Amino acid sequence: MFDTMTMTKTLGAVCGSLLVFMLGGWVATSLYHVGAEGHGAEGELTQAYSIDTGAEEAPAAAEEGPDFATIYAAADVGAGEKVYAKCKSCHNLDGKDATGPHLNGVVDRNKGAAAGFGYSEAILALTADTWTPENLNGFLENPKKYMPGTKMSFAGLPKVEDRANVIAYLATVK
Repeated sequence: MFDTMTMTKTLGAVCGSLLVFMLGGWVATSLYHVGAEGHGAEGELTQAYSIDTGAEEAPAAAEEGPDFATIYAAADVGAGEKVYAKCKSCHNLDGKDATGPHLNGVVDRNKGAAAGFGYSEAILALTADTWTPENLNGFLENPKKYMPGTKMSFAGLPKVEDRANVIAYLATVK
């Protein structure tokens, strides 16, 4: 059934396949490499030439929009319900926890206060603090930046209007 010649051919085919696979990987890496090697990452980057415009002015500070309290006062609950659609894959509004804790009554509730939910250490350290609209705004903008160590994997809501609308909607759900 299996003689020496068949075993030699099989072993040669396996070794040849691995060799072709490794050579293909080497060629692909050399053609499509996007790492820092050879692109100035080893030392300080310097420009080949500079164009003097004659003015060394600091860039003007970006104009800030209205503060969150103003936007929150004009928030649209109906629009917030639509934004909540991004949240309902992990959060419920019926008092039952899911991947995340339930969100009914979350506005002005103590942080980490949903009984029975396994919160991260980051939020358990803040149980005396409450989820005010301003705190929720900061958290929903970028959860990992606001509370390092949180279990929430959501990237956040970049638009302040979306955050204000969803917080206004959550404030109506008891």
